Amino acid sequence: MYAILKINGQQFKATPNAILRVPKMDAEIGNKVTFSDVLLWSDGDSTVVGAPLVEGKSVKGEVVKHSRADKIIVFKKKRRKGYRRKNGHRQWYTEVRLTAFGS
Repeated sequence: MYAILKINGQQFKATPNAILRVPKMDAEIGNKVTFSDVLLWSDGDSTVVGAPLVEGKSVKGEVVKHSRADKIIVFKKKRRKGYRRKNGHRQWYTEVRLTAFGS
């Protein structure tokens, strides 16, 4: 059983009891969240593809933690001009444990 979810403009494959790392959400740790934007639903026997969403299906989860990803380096350079800029970035994310699949 799995589902393809749309969360904050990105698509994620969700399986039961999985932990998803999604873009930062405004929810406290321990809160329950419901994802109703289901693009595809498969229960092993049949697959339902939404147009654009699957009606009546949702996935529930629990917020586990908020954290920041590893640092990425943004380096800009223009050759022969002496222009070099180095910058780092750490993106915020939320970990969600999926608890219930269903309608």
